[in-house]
Amino acid sequence: MADAPPNENNPPPAQPPSGLKNPRIRIGLGITAVVIAVFGCIAGIRWLVHGRFVESTDDAYLRADQVAIAPRVSGYIDEIYVVDNQKVTAGQPLLRIDVRNYKAALSQQTATVDARLADIDAAESQIGQQEALVAQNRAQLAGAEANAKFARQEADRYLRLRDQGGETDERYAEAANQRDQTAATAAAAAASVRVAERQVATLQSQLKQARAQIEAAQAAAHTAKLNLDDTLLRASIDGRVGDNTARLGQYVQPGTRLMSIVPVEKVYLVANFKETQIGRMRIGQPAEIKVDALGGRTIRGRIDSFSPGTGAQFALLPPENATGNFTKIVQRVPVRLQLMPPKDLALRLLPGLSVTVDVDTSQNGRPM
Repeated sequence: MADAPPNENNPPPAQPPSGLKNPRIRIGLGITAVVIAVFGCIAGIRWLVHGRFVESTDDAYLRADQVAIAPRVSGYIDEIYVVDNQKVTAGQPLLRIDVRNYKAALSQQTATVDARLADIDAAESQIGQQEALVAQNRAQLAGAEANAKFARQEADRYLRLRDQGGETDERYAEAANQRDQTAATAAAAAASVRVAERQVATLQSQLKQARAQIEAAQAAAHTAKLNLDDTLLRASIDGRVGDNTARLGQYVQPGTRLMSIVPVEKVYLVANFKETQIGRMRIGQPAEIKVDALGGRTIRGRIDSFSPGTGAQFALLPPENATGNFTKIVQRVPVRLQLMPPKDLALRLLPGLSVTVDVDTSQNGRPM
């Protein structure tokens, strides 16, 4: 049955108001505006109280003071005691270089030391013998001088007797001859003493030379011992093995990088802030750190130190702005932060991971 046309007895049905004329819509929009205004006020107050003092950057990476393991001696790798990513402690053996040549060198230097010690013993014995000979020559000199003195006295006595007519010229001539012979004998004995004493000085010089040679031989033996000890490479710090390129039978030269020890338990953060951000930063100020690899979990930290220069100053080719056209570029300053991670995250922080850093500069700290 068709609807009856509207008339005075059958008026059309009332339509609900549309748009902003609808009280429900107006109430909903009002509530929404109030909520937005409240949240805006809260955000504004938070920004005024805290947010405007927070400096942030995502140009930040975890780092660790890793140690490169390189040999001090050359040779073929004979044994490898660790594998990739293995945890090691300071002093733990990592690999060994073939020791045969170094053992032979140490044996040779040890034999040289023994030979030099024998030379010292021989020189000391010769000095002892020569000193005894010096004593003997001095005794002979004393006897010769006594004979010469007696002969002089006899010659003088016979001279007086001859002059008085008590002795003949012939007897005086014999006494004078005896005097001259004993004087010559005494002079020869004195010369023998001087020669013997000089020989002692010569032997003492030889002894000093032998002692110098033994010191050189001992130094060479010590070097050979160090070279032998250096065939065993040990970990210098606690950490984990990374970048391992060592292979059995590989010939290595001194300074060849074979692996790295990464102290994963001593990871720190370096954040590169713009130069316009560090004006209020101080050592000791707190920071919130979010690691990308951990789903943005927040880790507490604090500023530890500032770089003594911008990153550009330590580049391989630092900029030279005094030449050519100049374009001002905002520089970045590396800032080191100490991490204070919870125990469940400490071992998951690896050098090289990207992070986001928020530093609260509203708190006081120490100057740079």
